[in-house]
Amino acid sequence: MGQSVLADLGELNLDFSAFVLLFITVCAFMVPVAVVLPPVPVRKSDALLQTHTKAGLTRSKSALASQHAAEHAPRDGQPPIVQSLLIHPVKSCRAIEVTRSRVLPQGLEFDRLFTFAQLKSQFPVSVNSADEAKGQHGWEFITQRQFPRLATVKVDLWLPDEMKLRKQSMKPTREAFLILKFPWKEHGWRGLLSVIMAKLSGGASAVPGKEILLPIDFPSAVDIKANGYTFEEVKIWKEVVTALNMSTELPRELMLYLGVSNKLGLFRIDPSRLREVYRCAPLKEDAGYQPVTGFQDAYPLHMITLNSLQKFSKEVPKDEDFKELDVRRFRGNIILSGVPAYDEETWIKARFKPGKSGLHNDAVFHISCRTVRCKMPNVDPYTGDRHPREPDHSLRKLRNVDEGAPLNGCLGMQLTPLFEVDEAPTSNPTSGSGLLGDDDPDDGRSSWIAVGMTVHVEERGVHLYIKQ
Repeated sequence: MGQSVLADLGELNLDFSAFVLLFITVCAFMVPVAVVLPPVPVRKSDALLQTHTKAGLTRSKSALASQHAAEHAPRDGQPPIVQSLLIHPVKSCRAIEVTRSRVLPQGLEFDRLFTFAQLKSQFPVSVNSADEAKGQHGWEFITQRQFPRLATVKVDLWLPDEMKLRKQSMKPTREAFLILKFPWKEHGWRGLLSVIMAKLSGGASAVPGKEILLPIDFPSAVDIKANGYTFEEVKIWKEVVTALNMSTELPRELMLYLGVSNKLGLFRIDPSRLREVYRCAPLKEDAGYQPVTGFQDAYPLHMITLNSLQKFSKEVPKDEDFKELDVRRFRGNIILSGVPAYDEETWIKARFKPGKSGLHNDAVFHISCRTVRCKMPNVDPYTGDRHPREPDHSLRKLRNVDEGAPLNGCLGMQLTPLFEVDEAPTSNPTSGSGLLGDDDPDDGRSSWIAVGMTVHVEERGVHLYIKQ
């Protein structure tokens, strides 16, 4: 059989130029096909695109594109406005900019639901300690402070789209998902192939990477068992909270990419075990409920004003590796425009009114304390590169303004939501997460905030930071 085929080919009398022409013809046919239908694996985001819509603004449409402009100075006779809103579903990973958000007791909807953690030994231990104590390990949260590459882990929020579901003849759903993306290239020919596939599917600027799909809603007992999730303690600063360990969802490549040498974990905050907030937060009797938070550092929300940022930025030395001070470095939730520089540090209570937001409700906040800064703003929020000196050095030098936090720089304010309801709240919700269509997540204790709302200060006073 093989000899007859060779004989037939020989009779065709094909010379080298004929083979070249045949090859070019095949390539000319296949290239357009590869562009329209690239031979790449189906991504998780491709599947969600059929039933869900990605939330948030692209960088090109960001309301923060003008953050360094003079337009954010106080306006004569005009109240400050909400310029931008940012949520961080996974602590220390890339933020998502939104135009509106629901305000829950624990902060903005979807904010800091997850945190990465590493399994650490309980050092130091005494040489006389028992072997059992020497071998103990515990989960401890991680941030860009230790692993700056977390800044490059992109987070996409996919919300159910009713119109798309109808087209697919599917029933309405409240299921939402997160997709985490991080760059990853294999060694050798596999790496070359992954680069080619990334370019074919995402364009010339695309890079190969990995995706992780996570459910937004807190898993049911059945799903927890089926997926191998476990309830474990994780330490965040000086607090220890019991949360859901979902580490079975993590590929080994993420640990290698981040540079984590210990075992890497992923924890989801349990809505029935939120962390209670005290210190500078309003008392339970004054707020009408016990202030709580998820995986935020200390308080439910963080507010920054652009005019304060601009004033501080002018005093920060710049160089080739640090050309501008992006507000995203400070991981805020609510970004305001039109506030006199540092005036927010005198606020105690503020009411956000609808303005041009399109909303019809007010949102009220207790301005609890200044935000005491660590070295994390030294990390570029897009590249993950960490500057060796700024802005941490300038913060400590120029913004050492709170007697409760000597030798520390402060920029921004920590907020606690206040809700105007008549009913007393029950204990923390025992199921669900207070998300996605639940109009009464915690006995009516929710409101909405949106870009364009105006800000009206109802009470002023002096702040003194209380350490943990």
